[in-house]
Amino acid sequence: MASMAALFTQTPSLSSHKTHKPQYTKPTKISFSPNPDPRKHQRISCGLIDPDGGKLVNLIVKESHRYEKRRKAHSMSKIELTRIDLEWVHVLSEGWASPLRGFMRESEFLQTLHFNSLRVEGGVVNMSVPIVLAVNDAQKGRIGESSAVALVDSSGVTVAVLNNIEIYKHNKEERIARTWGTTAPGLPYVEEAITNAGNWLIGGDLEVIEPIKYNDGLDRYRLSPSELREEFTRRNADAVFAFQLRNPVHNGHALLMTDTRRRLLEMGYKNPVLLLHPLGGYTKADDVPLSWRMQQHEKVCWHAKARINAGANYYIVGRDPAGMSHPVEKRDLYDADHGKKVAAYDKTQSKMAFFDPSRPNDFLFISGTKMRTLAKNGENPPDGFMCPGGWKVLVDYYDSVASSENGKVPEPVPA
Repeated sequence: MASMAALFTQTPSLSSHKTHKPQYTKPTKISFSPNPDPRKHQRISCGLIDPDGGKLVNLIVKESHRYEKRRKAHSMSKIELTRIDLEWVHVLSEGWASPLRGFMRESEFLQTLHFNSLRVEGGVVNMSVPIVLAVNDAQKGRIGESSAVALVDSSGVTVAVLNNIEIYKHNKEERIARTWGTTAPGLPYVEEAITNAGNWLIGGDLEVIEPIKYNDGLDRYRLSPSELREEFTRRNADAVFAFQLRNPVHNGHALLMTDTRRRLLEMGYKNPVLLLHPLGGYTKADDVPLSWRMQQHEKVCWHAKARINAGANYYIVGRDPAGMSHPVEKRDLYDADHGKKVAAYDKTQSKMAFFDPSRPNDFLFISGTKMRTLAKNGENPPDGFMCPGGWKVLVDYYDSVASSENGKVPEPVPA
């Protein structure tokens, strides 16, 4: 990967206030002829794609207006945000969820649940996850007929103002069923963020007082979509391919990245840039913490919708997207065939390679669970699976946990 142009950053946990709007070309258009090798006859329009809705949303108040916004918010009804609520404010504020301009009103919520999309001027855009803010009966009563509310953090500091509000029923069962395809108890995220949340949802136009920061030593990685687009432009990128993953990077991931770049060059692009984009918010209980993963990524590298808004033309997911365990039964929640095995460890070459179905016995599929278990036990993976420096970071993490006060390492969960 040393020769690959890469931008190492981290997806927001689930800032920028610049207003400069560079001009970008339209999304890549490819036309195919009947030739058996269509890549020889493609017409490539290079450049960053437009955000969903045609314009990148920025909901952060200009610095010169922040004092006045805080002053007005002081007399408003207040809603205290949970940790997850605050992360959604972050996502909305920087335009990751463009064209949304705040927490969803009922019409947007229902479109998302039933159609996985939103109507916008000129068409529809993808939107498969509800971005909503729940309030309980007491909060709804305090809000009354107000048209705006202040959103505060756990310390009482005003984070944002929600204007032109609409309060509607929080149909939790429908939300859970349509988002996850089941209402079985124990679903990740559901019990923390939905089951015990308020019976009402409040939507409106969001004004965020200042950029959201976590002060955890990782804010330097959290580039906003506008900052990413500026960086891609500075690097003269004619295509961006984003790689999402939540596990430490190994050589199988590197294989997918380098092969994607090779394919883009064959298609006619001159300078495709990689955006390595690990998940930083809600992950599995036994996952390696973000701070350690970022250290490991730095060692290895020298980070769908949100990536579109950041300028990514192509998108790679670092594992089977359907590989989510059923919360009650011992099976996958979704059809395992929805994600196919691609990269595996080739025992004959001692390296990660694309799986060859003609010689299946030559390959090992090392899951995230297996990788974490090896590191937890201080064992080494097969030669060629991961660079030694990156593996040492994982072993150091599990050593640090084992030597902590309780010495308990989270048990691996199937991944």
